[in-house]
Amino acid sequence: MAADEADPFVRFGTWYQAAQTCGLKEPTAVALATADAAGQPSLRMVLLKGWDERGFVFYTNRESRKGRELTQNPKAALCFYWMPLGRSVRVVGSVEGVTEAEAEEYFASRPRNSQIGAWASQQSRPLESRHALEKRVAQFALKHAIGTVPRPAYWTGFRVVPGTIEFWEERPFRLHDRLVYVRDGAIWRTERLYP
Repeated sequence: MAADEADPFVRFGTWYQAAQTCGLKEPTAVALATADAAGQPSLRMVLLKGWDERGFVFYTNRESRKGRELTQNPKAALCFYWMPLGRSVRVVGSVEGVTEAEAEEYFASRPRNSQIGAWASQQSRPLESRHALEKRVAQFALKHAIGTVPRPAYWTGFRVVPGTIEFWEERPFRLHDRLVYVRDGAIWRTERLYP
């Protein structure tokens, strides 16, 4: 293994850059798996909004199903699948909230209509009609018509802090390449898995 591949984040960076340039509509799309306090799993797509050696970040409404599950059971798994490249990355680990400063900075960078949408959507709760949502959007657009749209207190980010990161690459005859990085204190151990 090359010296620069001893660090899973270096490898992820190389693969992520390739995904961003291979023509995918949304290379940041990632499946996020959570489980509630009883262990019932749930899976949905989110968008990766940042990553570094601390982990992988996405943003959401803390009162949504995923937000509640992550609060009750702060563990998660992510799965990127970049089909044109024949590559997938799986991340499993604990979850922590981003700092208030990080949440503020990212919220401020969002388009104004997305900021209004964060106020209008009671994410994961029953919605009586599309009209009801559009009415709430109009109400919050009017409320925040002038000046900066503040970040709702319930809107924040979560960071998946990996304990393992698996890189899967398609090979002929289903003899795929699987390399797993396992955190061992401050270092990463690697092991290959049968396909």
